[in-house]
Amino acid sequence: MTLLGRKCDGFDSTFPRLRCFDFFKLHSWAGGLTVFADGRNQVCPSEAVNAYYAAALLGLAYGDVHLVAAASTIMSLEIHASKMWWQVKEDKVMYPKDFTAKNRLVGVLWSTKRDSSLWFGDKEWKECRLGQQLLPLIPVSEVLFSDVKFVKQLVKWTLPALKRDGVKYGWKGFVYALESVYDKYEALQKIRGLHEFDDGNSLSNLLWWVHSRD
Repeated sequence: MTLLGRKCDGFDSTFPRLRCFDFFKLHSWAGGLTVFADGRNQVCPSEAVNAYYAAALLGLAYGDVHLVAAASTIMSLEIHASKMWWQVKEDKVMYPKDFTAKNRLVGVLWSTKRDSSLWFGDKEWKECRLGQQLLPLIPVSEVLFSDVKFVKQLVKWTLPALKRDGVKYGWKGFVYALESVYDKYEALQKIRGLHEFDDGNSLSNLLWWVHSRD
C-alpha cells in the first residue's frame, strides 16, 4: 500500500511524478508514449478518479499531508476533465451538433479525435459506455455525476440499449445506480431483479448506493 502511495504522489525518485497525468490536458491517459496514429487515449476517467481518491484516503490514514494534498488536487482535476470532455450534455456546445445529438458520453478520447465506440463494443452499447465512465461505484462517484439534470439525460439515453439481446447484468447495475440518483424506488426494483454483478460491484454495494441518495 505504501508503495502504491509513493507511485501516486511523485515524491519518490523511484517513480515518474504523477505517472500518466497530463498537466496540459488536466487528466490522465491510459498509457504513456504510444504507436497509435491518433496519439494517446483514455477510456475510463472514473478509474483515474478512483486511483487518486484511494491515494488521498491512504494519505489520511498515514497522516501524510503531502499525499493527501497531491492526490486530492489531481482527483479534482480528473473530475473536472471528465465532466468537460467525456460527459456530453444536451446543450453542450463544445462538440458538433450532430455528435451531441447522438451521444451523452464519449467512448474513447484520443489526442486528436473522439470515438463513440469502445475498444470492446460498438457505439450502440451505451450501457457499457455508462459503466466505463462510472465504475467503480464509490462515495466520490456522486461528485463525478453531481449534475442530476445530466444524469437524467444520460439514463434516458442509455435505457433503450438494455433491450438488446445479450446485455449483461453487470452493466445494467451501473445504469440503475445512476437512475437511483433521481428515482430510488424504480431503480431499487430493477436492482433486485439482477442475477449477477460486475467485478468490484455487488448487491450490497448497490443497496448502499441507492439508500444513501438524498
